[in-house]
Amino acid sequence: MSDITMRPYEGAEDLRRMQELAQAVWGRGGRCHVGELAWDRFQHGGRESEWPTMLWEREGRTIAWAWVRLPGGLQFVAPDDLADEVLDWFHEVTAGDRLATTILDTETGLAGVLTRRGYRRAQDASFLLRMSRGLEGLPEVETPPGFTVRSLRGDEDVPGRVAAHRSAFHPSRVTEESYRRVMRAWPYRRELDCVVEAPDGRLVSYCLAWLDPDNRVGQFEPVGTSREFQRLGLARAACLYAMHRLRAEGAEEAMVYARGDDAHPVPAKLYGSLGFSAGARTVTYTRSR
Repeated sequence: MSDITMRPYEGAEDLRRMQELAQAVWGRGGRCHVGELAWDRFQHGGRESEWPTMLWEREGRTIAWAWVRLPGGLQFVAPDDLADEVLDWFHEVTAGDRLATTILDTETGLAGVLTRRGYRRAQDASFLLRMSRGLEGLPEVETPPGFTVRSLRGDEDVPGRVAAHRSAFHPSRVTEESYRRVMRAWPYRRELDCVVEAPDGRLVSYCLAWLDPDNRVGQFEPVGTSREFQRLGLARAACLYAMHRLRAEGAEEAMVYARGDDAHPVPAKLYGSLGFSAGARTVTYTRSR
């Protein structure tokens, strides 16, 4: 592997390279959607020092990457024959007593590498279901009287959009500034940032959809409803509206990661009611230092 070089992440252009690799392996059971990478990288500000990130390249093309969440979490995309090198780097840059990484249960090659390196599947860990559905035969969007569902109009909607997110995911580090960074990131499209407006004009529910134009797959990330407006079917309306928008933009499939364990059953039930079915699930592997 002498022709492979590694270098640290340097900014948004490198995130784009990470997304391109995620796109390239998606059709072979890839785990990371381009949308979640943009959301995760930009939803919070001031965290780069907590996130050592490395790219492996061959002839200028990214062939693997690793993103660490200190003190001991790892997200990575790499071929099985490069996973050992990724793990070596991960072990060098972390100091936590417990190391952890999450893959899909279908990634049997990576599971074998992790097991050989001393990682064991965490039996009590929370997990996500990868749920998906095609975009044919969508029902019409329905909202309670007085509520409307629409796409984000622009910067004037950012304060209300952020307030809804912070209410749904309290406490949250998302700010108006960080959300504007999300909006500047590829592949954000304002038409796919779907919100529900209450009769008093407040934005109270939302579904942010991200389109991978190469694979024609849209992902929901995140979805939420302000606490005082929950259980009114607003998230369902936002998600259904987002599916109509995704189809209009050329998507053939929508997918979402939803909690599959008993601690948080509501999201999976919501997506199931919208016609999503569960496929692969995440599994977390851990080891002690």
